[in-house]
Amino acid sequence: MSEQYTTVEQRVSYGIGRQMGDQLTANPFDGIDMDAVVEGVRDALNGSPSAVETAALSAAYEEINARMQAKQAEQSKAASADGEAFLADNAKRDEVTVTASGMQYEVLVAGEGEKPSATATVRTHYHGTLIDGTVFDSSVDRGEPAEFPVNGVIAGWTEALQMMGVGSKWRLYLPYQLAYGEQGAGGAIGPYATLIFDVELIDIVG
Repeated sequence: MSEQYTTVEQRVSYGIGRQMGDQLTANPFDGIDMDAVVEGVRDALNGSPSAVETAALSAAYEEINARMQAKQAEQSKAASADGEAFLADNAKRDEVTVTASGMQYEVLVAGEGEKPSATATVRTHYHGTLIDGTVFDSSVDRGEPAEFPVNGVIAGWTEALQMMGVGSKWRLYLPYQLAYGEQGAGGAIGPYATLIFDVELIDIVG
């Protein structure tokens, strides 16, 4: 731990700067000029006039936003293409069944129990990954099953659960249209993401 900032004021000041840096990291753009950032903070604290006119600043924000959206669109396009290629190859495997919706599944354990309806509530264990193996959510890792209504989850899950008997364990391969769509779901699941789930239907609880 650095001893550079020893007073309360210094530490709080550093904390404010750190928060600003974290915000910029969370919403990054190419070409951040740290000297200009520092000057902007200094001018604001000193009550000095802005070094950049309002109209020029607005135009700059619009330009950066356009660049970021274009970059995100390219990344999303690449993710969509990667997912489509993965699913096309995966569908060729004998173990994989493809439904009319485009959902792919592989039966790991064939349960003989009752199949839930769309309005039922089920208890499951699941393990979710991206096609590169990155884990984004896992009740298995948490060591605690999850309960939810069949019609209250992503479309691929809703479809698959109604086909599974209690005791079944399936591996689902979901195109983005049956998962989190064009928007994604936060940091780990980006736009147009193809997802893989191991789903175990433990019980129907309601």
